[in-house]
Amino acid sequence: MAIAQDLYPSEDDLLYEEELLRNPFSLKLWWRYLIARSEAPFKKRFVIYERALKALPGSYKLWHAYLRERLDLVRNLPVTHSQYDTLNNTFERALVTMHKMPRIWIMYLQTLTNQKLVTRTRRTFDRALCALPVTQHDRIWEPYLVFVSQKGIPIETSLRVYRRYLKYDPSHIEDFIEFLLNSSLWQEASERLASVLNDDQFYSIKGKTKHRLWLELCDLLTRHANEVSGLNVDAIIRGGIRKFTDEVGRLWTSLAEYYIRRGLHEKARDVFEEGMSTVITVRDFSVIFDSYSQFEESMLAYKMEEMGLSDEEDDEGEENGFEEVEEENIHVKGRLAEEDFERKILHGFWLNDKNDIDLRLARFDYLMERRPELANSVLLRQNPHNVEQWHRRVKLFEGNPTKQILTYTEAVRTIDPMKAVGKPHTLWVAFAKLYEQHKDLANARVIFDKAVQVNYKTVDNLASVWCEWAEMELKHKNFKGALELMRRATAEPSVEVKRKVAADGNEPVQMKLHKSLRLWTFYVDLEESLGSLESTRAVYERILDLRIATPQIIINYAYFLEEHKYFEDAFKVYERGVKIFKYPHVKDIWVTYLSKFVKRYGKNKLERARELFENAVESRRERDREEMVERAGEERRVAPADQVKPLYLQYAKLEEDYGLAKRAMKVYDQATKAVPNNEKLSMYEIYISRAAEIFGVPKTREIYEQAIESGLPDKDVKTMCLKYAELEKSLGEIDRARAVYVFASQYADPRSDPEFWNKWHEFEVQHGNEDTFREMLRIKRSVSATYSQTHFILPEYLMQRDQNVNIDEAKDKLKEAGIPEDEMAALERQLAPNTVAKDRKVGFVSAGVESQSDGEIKTNANHEDIELPEGSDSDDDDDDNIEIAQKDVPYAVFGGLIRKRDEEEKNGGVDAAKDKDNENRLGALERIKRLKRN
Repeated sequence: MAIAQDLYPSEDDLLYEEELLRNPFSLKLWWRYLIARSEAPFKKRFVIYERALKALPGSYKLWHAYLRERLDLVRNLPVTHSQYDTLNNTFERALVTMHKMPRIWIMYLQTLTNQKLVTRTRRTFDRALCALPVTQHDRIWEPYLVFVSQKGIPIETSLRVYRRYLKYDPSHIEDFIEFLLNSSLWQEASERLASVLNDDQFYSIKGKTKHRLWLELCDLLTRHANEVSGLNVDAIIRGGIRKFTDEVGRLWTSLAEYYIRRGLHEKARDVFEEGMSTVITVRDFSVIFDSYSQFEESMLAYKMEEMGLSDEEDDEGEENGFEEVEEENIHVKGRLAEEDFERKILHGFWLNDKNDIDLRLARFDYLMERRPELANSVLLRQNPHNVEQWHRRVKLFEGNPTKQILTYTEAVRTIDPMKAVGKPHTLWVAFAKLYEQHKDLANARVIFDKAVQVNYKTVDNLASVWCEWAEMELKHKNFKGALELMRRATAEPSVEVKRKVAADGNEPVQMKLHKSLRLWTFYVDLEESLGSLESTRAVYERILDLRIATPQIIINYAYFLEEHKYFEDAFKVYERGVKIFKYPHVKDIWVTYLSKFVKRYGKNKLERARELFENAVESRRERDREEMVERAGEERRVAPADQVKPLYLQYAKLEEDYGLAKRAMKVYDQATKAVPNNEKLSMYEIYISRAAEIFGVPKTREIYEQAIESGLPDKDVKTMCLKYAELEKSLGEIDRARAVYVFASQYADPRSDPEFWNKWHEFEVQHGNEDTFREMLRIKRSVSATYSQTHFILPEYLMQRDQNVNIDEAKDKLKEAGIPEDEMAALERQLAPNTVAKDRKVGFVSAGVESQSDGEIKTNANHEDIELPEGSDSDDDDDDNIEIAQKDVPYAVFGGLIRKRDEEEKNGGVDAAKDKDNENRLGALERIKRLKRN
């Protein structure tokens, strides 16, 4: 065969050829030769590769490059092309020396896999596993498993390969199980999955939990119940239910579904019922119940559909079939088939009746009716000591007394009072009331008698049972029985019983029952309604002896004695109460005691009443001192105002009605010091109103000053100052009112409290002048600077500009106030800028007196001042020419005492009283003039 000319070495190849002739076993020379001819046709490179491999048959680098180029050559060719045979032969030749190289094997195996040569590929995989060491088998098994998982590979071949692989690496059994499931080999898949679950040391490489594997096994067994055999499915699923508490409902439904697929419907119903009666979560119950109801509904629908079809068939063959059967002799001729024979013999027998739609429908309705009861059972299995769930269970059987009684019986037997959630005594009470509703008082008393013997967690529960028992007796007019029950319940245990219980070490609540306040309160009510005075007093005294009385019991005891005209005894009870209790509990006793005493005796026992009030207030002070000592330097806790304020108000009312006005004022003064800061303002307001009514308005000045200096909060001080200023303004004391405004200004920030400054502004507009208005503005700026903590020295022109703006505002205010135009013009002239002192220092605000150049003093006009004629040095000479505007003193100035005196003197003569009243009503200026004349 002739060799093509282009395959011979060319002139460019002579250099490489000569070097190779000198050293034909040099890999470096052959590799340089191949790189230089990388653009040459493959056939020429093929000759070079073959010559190189003949010289160096053990070179992995040459074989790998050669095979890669061979693979690239056949990449776009069909697998039936002859080049693939050449490629396979090349791989076989390479493996003669490269059989320990896994990369060559992998390339070969992938090529064979793509050629779909199943047998040759399988044998080559086996050869590779035999040739390579075990440490490199994982590189071969991976493509091997991919190969056997392809479609078209015989199942038996794949199974054998997977089984061999599991011997090499058993941890990949999950892949085998997945392959079995994909291949529909349910029997072996279930066996392998069961073996995995039985292996306690198994670890899932896919991160699956044992619980998930259990669910997969249950799904496999239930969905393919007829294909899987040899496994105890019931035992497997029940084992999972016992082992895993999560999603138990799903496992129960899987077991029921297994029996449904096997056609064992009654067994499936038993499984559903068992599951609903054992699960302890509502979620699992809902899963089982929904599956159960769906199963019954589907069975009912299927049966109805089946009966519909059978009825149509029976209608068609009824005329012919039954007539022929009746005509022939069944026993003699034997013509009928076995099926027809059974149908004839068992016809009409109810067990063989296939039309059981009514039965199935009744079964389905019964299941739906039982859902609330079954759900309640689940909650009770979670906590059998849940009282509320037992009550709900009883309500489910409303209208069925037998079921209710059985439920109550089960409840009181099951619940442990020490572990109960809720109040277990309510079950006993409801149980007894059930018998009572059905007119069975004997059994109701038996239930109550058993209930009072139960060792409850608290005494209050036992006391409630006794009270309910007594109320039942009262309801049925058994008053003596109710009283006897209360005497029995409140009886103190004997010394022998106490000694025996102390020896046991576990004291039941029955030993503490005789100190139950609830029981004694009920007993007292019964005695007041049904008993005598002596028995009721004995019960009250017993309560006091046991030291379980409350302030309300003290008050009730006193009321009871008052109703029976035992007033002094009632007051003794109050005295005992105030000795037993301390603040804050004693407050109600004191208030009631004092009001009752004052109402009873009035002014007859005034000194005793005063002593009681002093004791009440003093006890409060003592309590405060005790708290202060106990806290040892800590901040003293201020008691609520309603604990001491009502006492002072009652005390002051007593002095006003029956005592002395001065003592009443003293009480009010003490009250203002005793109440907490947040109540001082209201107390001072009461104090001021009472002082104004009794002694007149001038008396309130002292109180206002005392209130302002008493340490009130800033907000209350400001409020008090405003009221004080209004008072002074109403009395015509403008300067005093202005001084109050100046004092209060330090508590009012102009930015946050514009209301105060607006009131002062209106006051100055009505009663002030230029200097007072400027002073108000100066103080306002000063206070604003104080609150902002920033002080500025403004230039002169800025001050003049601000002053001019303020003057314009003042003119507008004066105009609004109704001042005549001529007075406004005069004021405008006085406020002109040229009146400002030329030598005034920056930052100085005039107070109304300005220095003149000639040394004289110029005083700004004050329209409120009294104008006197010039040159009047003597008051005696010009008394007749002075015209003073007179104004009546407000009647409120004189207070309530002067009004009382007027009323007393009214009987002595109306005219004299009028003259005297007129004399008392003279203005201050008129009285001054009369004194000067005299």
